[in-house]
Amino acid sequence: MTPVELSRTVLRATRRAVDAGELSVDVAASVEAGSVRVERPRPGGRGDFATNVALQIARAAGRTPRDVAEVLSARLAAEPGIAGVDITGPGFLNITLTDARARAAALVREIHERGRCYGHVHPDTGDVAQLHVPRDLRAAVLADSARRILRSQGVLVRVTCDEQPDPARADAIDALDVRIDAYGRPPEPLPTLRPVPAPAPADAVLRLGRDAARWALLHPAPHDHPRVTPEQGGDDHLVQRESNPLFRVRYAYARTRALTRNAAALGFAADPDVDPDVDMEADPAAPLADALLTALGDYPATLASAARHRAPDRLARHLVVIADAFLAFQSAPQSAPQEAAFAVLPRGDEKPSAAHRARLALAEAAGTVLAGGLSLLGINAPEFL
Repeated sequence: MTPVELSRTVLRATRRAVDAGELSVDVAASVEAGSVRVERPRPGGRGDFATNVALQIARAAGRTPRDVAEVLSARLAAEPGIAGVDITGPGFLNITLTDARARAAALVREIHERGRCYGHVHPDTGDVAQLHVPRDLRAAVLADSARRILRSQGVLVRVTCDEQPDPARADAIDALDVRIDAYGRPPEPLPTLRPVPAPAPADAVLRLGRDAARWALLHPAPHDHPRVTPEQGGDDHLVQRESNPLFRVRYAYARTRALTRNAAALGFAADPDVDPDVDMEADPAAPLADALLTALGDYPATLASAARHRAPDRLARHLVVIADAFLAFQSAPQSAPQEAAFAVLPRGDEKPSAAHRARLALAEAAGTVLAGGLSLLGINAPEFL
């Protein structure tokens, strides 16, 4: 784990502590406004890295640095790749890492065990949110996806809209599988989701089909104009080529399923618990695997952020990151015949090895996360593409 990755892990643990009510909400703004620094401990210090984040945010938390350190140490100790956390001095966190293989195996194992619920919060937190939208198709789709994401974080959600839709919008809402719980203006003003509307009538949006239409409305940030008509480049969401982010995400998922089917035909299956027993420094795919592992490890924090900001576009963009990282990982060995030993599947007369089972487990973990993320956007993940 690099210092940058560890810094992200500390930030993620802090956000989760805030989301769980263990630290003040003001802490989130305080820690995101600054930077979480991790550095090697001084001579005589403990662990592999140290951070003073507890001292940085203690005032915002309204608690002593030592108390904050106690909260964060428990969170950090549960993170994949961290073997232990010690508190020294007034509240310094000294972090000991596991080795890279153990970190990778722990993360992949967690994804295999939790399936599409990886990154979800269980049980429910007891929090309740109301999402209110104007009579606008894009706002309704955004609220529907935000509802799904918030539910994944243990929040009960109610979606309301100012007015009943006209017949064309009603048909579009049904076709796009959007759920509105109630219509009518609230007696008191509510925070309202108001993305930039789609610059086209509902039937122009529907011509893209359910999945591409939802992606077209969700992938851009709420303040950006979505592209839905041919003149706006809306047909780009339908083309099967690398320039289309939706295609890359769905194609990456379909590739993970194809790898699983092909492995079964060769008589072996994924196993995240095996020791690959390869020289990681000699493996040309190791940096690409690390990039994929980092993207998968960041997924829970992305879900929490998307829920907190009611921003499904954050999830959509992160799925593109995961898809690109997976496609690079699974295709890199094909560029050089001498590197066939590092492929996900055996080549020619090569027998399936522990390394193949471990790499297949990583590929399947990527597919699981992609499918889970797409479902939260209300988009299908195709087995074949």
